[in-house]
Amino acid sequence: MLNLSPAEWTAVALSLKVATVATLASLGPGLAIAWVLARRRFPGRALLDGLVHLPLILPPVVTGYLLLLALGRRGPVGGLLAEVGIVLAFRWTGAALACAVMGFPLMVRAMRLSIEAVDRRLEQAAGTLGASPLAVFLTVTLPLSLPGCIAGAVLAFAKAMGEFGATITFVSNIPGETQTLPSAIYTLTQVPGGEGPALRLTLVSIAISVTALLVSEFLANRVGRRLGAG
Repeated sequence: MLNLSPAEWTAVALSLKVATVATLASLGPGLAIAWVLARRRFPGRALLDGLVHLPLILPPVVTGYLLLLALGRRGPVGGLLAEVGIVLAFRWTGAALACAVMGFPLMVRAMRLSIEAVDRRLEQAAGTLGASPLAVFLTVTLPLSLPGCIAGAVLAFAKAMGEFGATITFVSNIPGETQTLPSAIYTLTQVPGGEGPALRLTLVSIAISVTALLVSEFLANRVGRRLGAG
């Protein structure tokens, strides 16, 4: 069994909290944008698609710097938030936001592909029977695309667990506040004798990611079997 120090346990717990909050906060917007991109054609659709996927193209440090410019205390949005007591830069909530931004494209893409795979004739049939667009989405589209939505959420969670560049640029590397697993591993590799603790945290990170993937596969298969039985 890994013998982690209190500081290492803190980094593990903070990473899990940040990744969980980032994933949960992204679910609603991610699903909405995925549906819009999959089912609607409108001017500016390509621009929206590009903006969603921009964090995948930009270096993570650039994304973190843009967040710092916009949401830092002196930023146009961050300054307004600071006036009402909401500070994101150099806080764990800012780390969750940075992780959410970096994982958002992966979540949206998986959800979009899953929604596009749903037979539109089933949605049209539900509509002809009097179901509202929201009811069609909740009773037809969402259940049929649920395995892909679960996969998207797990991808975003895994990305959040491993995010480093955007996080360290936006919220720095403050032990106990913003030092997640990747930041802690990076710090340990820079100090003499840190190879052992860095390896322990690396193994923990791998174990968490593999567990998340296995849980995702289990849930997707279970949902698939239920849909097949239905």
